[in-house]
Parts: sequence; structure tokens; C-alpha cells
Amino acid sequence: MRFRYCPYCGQLLVKKEIGDEGQIPFCTKCSIPLWDLFTTAVIVACVNECSEIALIRQGYVSETNHVCIAGIMKPGESAEETVAREVKEEIGVDVKSVTYIKSYPFEKKEMLMLGFKATASKAEFKLSGEVDSAQWVKFEDALPFLKAGSIAWQLVDAVIHGEAEKGAAQWNNLASSF
Repeated sequence: MRFRYCPYCGQLLVKKEIGDEGQIPFCTKCSIPLWDLFTTAVIVACVNECSEIALIRQGYVSETNHVCIAGIMKPGESAEETVAREVKEEIGVDVKSVTYIKSYPFEKKEMLMLGFKATASKAEFKLSGEVDSAQWVKFEDALPFLKAGSIAWQLVDAVIHGEAEKGAAQWNNLASSF
């Protein structure tokens, strides 16, 4: 969302230099900057103890490819809570653990997708109305189900090649230097 008018008073915004951020929409009446907003979502590679990943089909997303479980974060909800909720809602499976992988900007929809690996026990799926079908797919067979280069493909590739754990370790090392 890009602000042109103040959502509090309705006044037309002006551009104002805000620190290192550059020209930001600013309300002179309310005296506040209004940064452009984007939606934050999670995308999840849900895996089980059999080295399988849950891939879903959603006709409104793609007629030809499977995708990973994904969903929008709700206000007051952590990213990890969103992961567990979306997995439960979409395929009816309870998550045991969650590992952050990396973030993926999705410019087409002005969205930031936070990528996670979720671990769950293999179980039959109970699909929500927004999921057409789902299946557990062996790691070595999973990538051809996804659109090459897509965010889902990148996430699954990272998970099946063990980059998830490497990424988490690299982040922990980086974060400790701040």
C-alpha cells in the first residue's frame, strides 16, 4: 500500500526527507511519516519423518504446478504461530517444530514471504476448502512438482539440500555480531 493521503486526517501528503530513508510521504497536519506498507506472509516446507514434503494444489494459484503451504500473518500473531495455523488449516496436520529459513520478497504482490521448514508427523490430510489436493512427496522427487525458480521451489531446494540448518547457523552468527 502506498499512501497519498493521511489515513488519520485525510490531508494530501508531501514528500519529506526522513533521516537515511530518503523522501517519505509525510502528513504536515499530523506531523508523521507514512512509510509504504507491504503484506507479510509465511511460506512453509512441511516435512515428515519419512523425508517427504507436503505439496498442495490450489487452482487459483496455479493450474499446472504444486505449491507450498502459505498464508498471511494476522495482527498479533508471530510468524511461527502463523506457520502452525496455516499448516493445520490447509492440510489438517499439527506442527511439531518450526525453523526459519530466509525471507523472499514477492514484488508481484508487494509481499514479503518468510520461509520456514515445519516438521510434522506423517498423517492423512484434512484439506481446507482452499486446497484442491495435497500429497506427501519424497524429497528427491519434489522439485519437478514446483515451478522452477519460484519461491516455493527455492524454499524446498534449501530444505532438501540441508541449507535450512546452514542458513539458521549463519543467521545466528550474523545476529551475534550486532
